[in-house]
Amino acid sequence: MNQPQLTSQHRLVSLDAYRGITMFLLIAEAALVYSALQDVFPEGSFGSGLVEQFTHHPWHGLRFWDLIQPFFMFIVGVAMPFSLNRRLAEVGGEGKVTRHILKRCFLLFLFGVGLHCVYSQKLVFELWNVLTQLSATILITYFLIKQPAKIQLTVSIGLLVLTEILYRLYNPGSPFVIGENFGSYTDMILMGKINGGGWVAVNFIPTAAHTIWGAMCGNLLLSDKTIQAKIKTMVLAGTIGLILGYGLDLSGITPIIKRISTSSFAFASGGWAILTLAFFYWMVDVKKVQSWTFAFLVVGMNSIFIYLFAEILGHAWLFGFLKIFSFGFLEPLGIPEPLLLLLTALLTLGGMWYLCYFLYKKKIFFKI
Repeated sequence: MNQPQLTSQHRLVSLDAYRGITMFLLIAEAALVYSALQDVFPEGSFGSGLVEQFTHHPWHGLRFWDLIQPFFMFIVGVAMPFSLNRRLAEVGGEGKVTRHILKRCFLLFLFGVGLHCVYSQKLVFELWNVLTQLSATILITYFLIKQPAKIQLTVSIGLLVLTEILYRLYNPGSPFVIGENFGSYTDMILMGKINGGGWVAVNFIPTAAHTIWGAMCGNLLLSDKTIQAKIKTMVLAGTIGLILGYGLDLSGITPIIKRISTSSFAFASGGWAILTLAFFYWMVDVKKVQSWTFAFLVVGMNSIFIYLFAEILGHAWLFGFLKIFSFGFLEPLGIPEPLLLLLTALLTLGGMWYLCYFLYKKKIFFKI
């Protein structure tokens, strides 16, 4: 089957594929694929260890799944120079673009808070959702995007230094203890509650670095530098991020903790995000290995919509609806329940993918 061309000369296929894969992995979680796999593989098996990588680390450490949210924040940053240039060409005038960004951030904030109301099945004011965080990091990045790279880098490092200072001043003896850190303190002020999993709202301060670094990479890809220079710069930057992140952790200075986004976590995850972009850019846009990307591109084309759909209706409704038929037809055949749950999860994921494909075919793209 011939694959449709999804991108124009003003878009990077690699960036759309990167975004699409990240969103596909996110909706797979909402479809309960990973939780179903945990039931299939017995504890201690190789499969169990692999599936564990698709869960967040409980505190000090780094798993693959801990990278998905930084990837998401980073990708948004990479796309910003492309989308802002396109919008300036369409509407003209920075004032209109600024109003659009403010509106977008406000809507993302509302969506993030609204999702917590859906999770709780009542009105709550909770600021731990990635969309709420993103509303702040986009705004910070937007007002830096035209500044020289040195200023952008300085501000991003400054945000990480600020994070270190705030946590260490609040609890000098044990700055990174779950539930007893600066982030939990600010959550009590903002929301009157602490997240049971250790997540904190002030994560937007250090994770803004991911979006800023993404915008810096976007500006780099739009620059007149050679392809080799662009890839070399990203590989160097990503490697430095890994060295700093893992170095801070292994030296005992600052542990890698995703749930409060310590500076070491921001460096390490940012390094992986930049190296991943460099790899996709080299493989997809330079080497033109693109035939595999279509299945993920259609997901990335409606990223915010499918994220909201998956979080609101994915496991809450679609999984239950499909379970009626998967269990109804196959359970009498003696198929074990863990396999039936996995099949239902995969059907749920397939249903959400087909929704993205349907919207793409109808040229319906939800944007804010």
